[in-house]
Amino acid sequence: MSLRFASLLVVAGVVATLAGCVVERPAPPPRRVVYVAPPPPRPQVVEVIAPQPPPVQVIEEVPPPRRGYVWARGYWHWDGGRYVAVRGHWEPIRPGYHYVHPHWERHPDGWHFHVGVWVQG
Repeated sequence: MSLRFASLLVVAGVVATLAGCVVERPAPPPRRVVYVAPPPPRPQVVEVIAPQPPPVQVIEEVPPPRRGYVWARGYWHWDGGRYVAVRGHWEPIRPGYHYVHPHWERHPDGWHFHVGVWVQG
């Protein structure tokens, strides 16, 4: 083998070794980031229980009817030591619902207050 041919083989071998085959891995798929909002806090129900009955009625002047609204009459609010009168207000009508006014009910452990709510039907 001639020196020239041998050196050519060595150079070709070095080039082949250095060049080699490069296997490129595909890029990983982009990470999906999902943001989950925490659920809204549940409304805390505070039950008001008074030791004595509320006064007979709230004295208020009921306004004339208003189209598209119902008058939510006033009521007595127990503030922990006495009853305080709360004025009535207008509630927008909700089709398919009827309004139950705020009221007090007697139970064995005292007087329980029920807020005004819209009830289906």
